[in-house]
Amino acid sequence: MTKIGVCSWSVRSTDVGELAKRVHALGLDALQLALVPCVNTQGWTSAIDFLRGEGIEVMSGMLAMAGEDYTTLESIARTGGVRSDAHWGENLDRTLRVADLAQKSAIELVTFHGGFLPHESGDPVRTMMIDRLRTVADIFAQRGVAVALETGQESAETLAAALREIDRPTVGVNFDPANMILYGMGDPVEAVEQLAPWLRQVHIKDAIATAVPGTWGREVPVGSGSVQWQPFLERVQRVRSAGQHIDLVIERESGACRDGDILAARDLVRRHLCTIV
Repeated sequence: MTKIGVCSWSVRSTDVGELAKRVHALGLDALQLALVPCVNTQGWTSAIDFLRGEGIEVMSGMLAMAGEDYTTLESIARTGGVRSDAHWGENLDRTLRVADLAQKSAIELVTFHGGFLPHESGDPVRTMMIDRLRTVADIFAQRGVAVALETGQESAETLAAALREIDRPTVGVNFDPANMILYGMGDPVEAVEQLAPWLRQVHIKDAIATAVPGTWGREVPVGSGSVQWQPFLERVQRVRSAGQHIDLVIERESGACRDGDILAARDLVRRHLCTIV
């Protein structure tokens, strides 16, 4: 049975006790945990031990970079991931602290947004970002922790080329099919094929593409968007059957009925997985 988890930030709990109760109420026993609060916020510093004591597996961690501005596509292109010079020092400090926590807590994978990577290999911004991504990867690798870059902010072709250039065996992909649609970066099903060697985790999230170029698409409940879940999950399972460990984690970042949407996503994935041989 494929284990399905949920992103802690999708549950939006005010404290770790409430988070545990909500995860159990959703019929789940695993999650991806936002780690910056665990190193910065009183009341969350012992969250990992507490969750494990409640029988909840921490499948992976998430590192949120400082200074990210999601107001528009232009603002997140400028501030996302490791791209911002103004926040690089703070993000390096976050990386060190989160990597230490992941090592101490035996968390084997931490995901994050690398930022908008320019397509052209000679672009100086791309060269700078590749160097910073290597630095982040090496910090985690020195502590026995792998990392995964989240998809969506560039095409699968550009991301695959960047991963080859980064050239670190501990760097993989956290594949978010909705992000491919939200950013207008291609077909998620085709992208799985291109990124298969690096697949480490999949976010279960759905979206509808924008009708206005240069603006966001719209996140919607899983099953009501543009992701073709049956062929998508078939391709993911094909990669898993070849020996790669790939967890499935539900992410819901908008909507007035998140718990209901998470339950619907859980059930949809289980139904599809039951039909895949």
